[in-house]
Amino acid sequence: MARVRYLGPEQVTVPELGRTVEPDEIVEVPDARFEGYACQPSNWEVVEEPGAAKKKTSAAKAPQNQEG
Repeated sequence: MARVRYLGPEQVTVPELGRTVEPDEIVEVPDARFEGYACQPSNWEVVEEPGAAKKKTSAAKAPQNQEG
């Protein structure tokens, strides 16, 4: 899931998420709906794009060459 930060000055109810979001709060949004948040830069700041968590996990599991 992608993550975005709410930039508004007051809390807002986001029906899609089923909850209220506070100013400066980071929330997870469905990857399929990410663009709906990213296209509103005055309201939402992208923190983590869709698939970023998978990339981090893959990089962490990558074998490392050890010379010794």
